[in-house]
Amino acid sequence: MATIDPFVLGHLADLQPLLYWLDADPLEPEFHSALIGDVETDLCIVGAGYTGLWTALLAKERNPSREVIIIEQRETGAGASGRNGGFCSSSLTHGFVNGYSRFREEMETIERLGRENLDAIEEAIEKYKIDCDWERTGEFRVAVAPWQLDGMKEEAELRNKFGDHVEILNQQEIQSRVKSPKYVGALFDHDGTALVDPARLVWGLEKACISLGVTIYENSKVDWLEYSDDKVIVHSPYGTITAKKVALATNVFKSLVRSARKYVIPVYDYQLVTEPLTPEQRASIGWADREGLSDAGNQFHYYRLTKEGCILWGGYEAIYNFRGKVRQEYEFSAETYATLAANFLETFPQLAGISFTHGWGGAIDTCTRFAPFWGTAHHGRVAYVLGYTGLGVGATRFGAATMLDLLDGEDTERTRLKMVRRKPLPFPPEPFRYFFILITQWSINRADHRGGRRNLWLKFLDRVGLGFDS
Repeated sequence: MATIDPFVLGHLADLQPLLYWLDADPLEPEFHSALIGDVETDLCIVGAGYTGLWTALLAKERNPSREVIIIEQRETGAGASGRNGGFCSSSLTHGFVNGYSRFREEMETIERLGRENLDAIEEAIEKYKIDCDWERTGEFRVAVAPWQLDGMKEEAELRNKFGDHVEILNQQEIQSRVKSPKYVGALFDHDGTALVDPARLVWGLEKACISLGVTIYENSKVDWLEYSDDKVIVHSPYGTITAKKVALATNVFKSLVRSARKYVIPVYDYQLVTEPLTPEQRASIGWADREGLSDAGNQFHYYRLTKEGCILWGGYEAIYNFRGKVRQEYEFSAETYATLAANFLETFPQLAGISFTHGWGGAIDTCTRFAPFWGTAHHGRVAYVLGYTGLGVGATRFGAATMLDLLDGEDTERTRLKMVRRKPLPFPPEPFRYFFILITQWSINRADHRGGRRNLWLKFLDRVGLGFDS
């Protein structure tokens, strides 16, 4: 911390360790009771985040007579679904380049399904009248070094062949839209990203599920699954749910299917929010059309304007704690906030003096291919989807739909994808995992400072399909 400029630290003087989206929002719903006693259902969903809520909603839409119960260990949206930056992307593969490097032969299909999925989210928001500040703004991925812009040009050509709508902006063009001295160009995705209030989206999906007859139990941690011949018994401290099928939407928390645990680790990501910008501050940065922004380094920031005219600024550092522990105290990191504030002021020096009011962190379920994967257990009566790696606001609906296909035994375009049928490579066990991640993070940071040149370690990971590049 001693290396941080005191001038930068002054911008953090009013920071509160609060989740911006939950700060006195009148739309926050009442809590649901815990599970007490024993109940039966057709489908039990473990986890009340985006994946669990989409699974319930789609299950009822497909079959309104199906009995559906969601059981959640805390409250609806308490995990990543309520604490992300609100970027809802059409990408199902954590960006086109990552997907193309892994699923090249089916990438055209994946991109189309991603666009259809984003449209379907927008349709559901309209259908169920979900008040979540949905804005189909598009997104700039900005280059802050010439080597980043070079790769964008090839990507844009490929994506447009596959039906996307992207264009390259030169330095003058991007700086005329958003004024930062760091920008040397950008890739503009016109309609592949929407911005949303993530907590309000959770609450709206919850309300829609309840309107269709879904039952939700909160503050009911699932301890284990018991398999009988034709059913699954879900055990929590004060009761059980006997279900014909079980969908696991547990995200970063330890999977109830033991064989899935080796594929996912929790990585902590952090965000800051500024005070509302004055008219003069807003004019100094432009940003008239409120697009989402991210930069193109291996260690990257994402940022956006909120409805109230604040700037949400997050990303860059991804912190893994030894043995993959998930703890509430990890949700605050003073050192990371200082790093984020310093990088913010380098990007927007004209905003020097602005105060950051909110800071928080959350765990991301990361897998080695940076994109979701699926699996089943107990002869197909249990299914799971994991590994969204921080780009799940949109992809969770696709993940839920595919998980339902697997549970229902449906042969669909989704389930035929290699992306769905294949697992990522597992992480090594501890303590090798910890040092593996530290070495990789050091390497990608070094690559960002060496014109994108990847060292031998990163080249080795690329060859074996691990490809830590974001």
